[in-house]
Amino acid sequence: MGFTLKKILSAVLMPLSLGLILFLIGLWFLYTKSYKKAKICLSISFIWIFMISYSPFANSVLSPLETIYKKAEDNVSAKYILLLGGDFKGRSFEAIRLYTLLDNAKIITSGYPGRDDVSEAVKSAHKLVELGIPKEDILMQSEPKDTQEEAMSIKKIVGNEQFILVTAAYHMPRAMELFKKEGLNPIVAPTNYLAEKNYLISAPSGRNLQKTEIAFHEYLGKTWNKLKEYKNYFLNKSEE
Repeated sequence: MGFTLKKILSAVLMPLSLGLILFLIGLWFLYTKSYKKAKICLSISFIWIFMISYSPFANSVLSPLETIYKKAEDNVSAKYILLLGGDFKGRSFEAIRLYTLLDNAKIITSGYPGRDDVSEAVKSAHKLVELGIPKEDILMQSEPKDTQEEAMSIKKIVGNEQFILVTAAYHMPRAMELFKKEGLNPIVAPTNYLAEKNYLISAPSGRNLQKTEIAFHEYLGKTWNKLKEYKNYFLNKSEE
């Protein structure tokens, strides 16, 4: 129930969704001849969609997430490399690079099936084999549906042992919060950096809109986790 609610709220509160909702409200006011309200809603909707698609805004909200952790050094040492589910194309290179630097390392893929018959963990494992990683050096976590469940699942494998956590740079802050909460000791290996140099003179684009959506998704995720912490805190207080 909590997972479904989180997905629904996340979809509704995404920047583009908010802009379109405001646009629809403006259309409703227009067709009901509330012209002043229609002008206000439609104008705000246009400005909002322009802004979230504009390079300086998109990079400004994404960059703080990507600059918290630095790229992993070549001299890292660990037995396990966890490749978080999500963007295999953007994240896999770093996992493979680190694997080649380590002796007897294992790569752990993660991700549940979703609407597919085959889980993301299995798909990622097959792609890694195609890229030259021995099948016996790949472990799969096909059950976790989100980062919190991934943290709980890998704890059964690594315990208190250090491991390398590979995920997108923008996702690393939220992932580290959840992994540390579970008492894990990850070595960060951020990758797939998206923020770029700002150019004030630039046209709105779908790429910039995607960056803004990604950043909002992470901020909403962090907020959701905080709300859950407050909820658990007050529940525990009420039971005392």
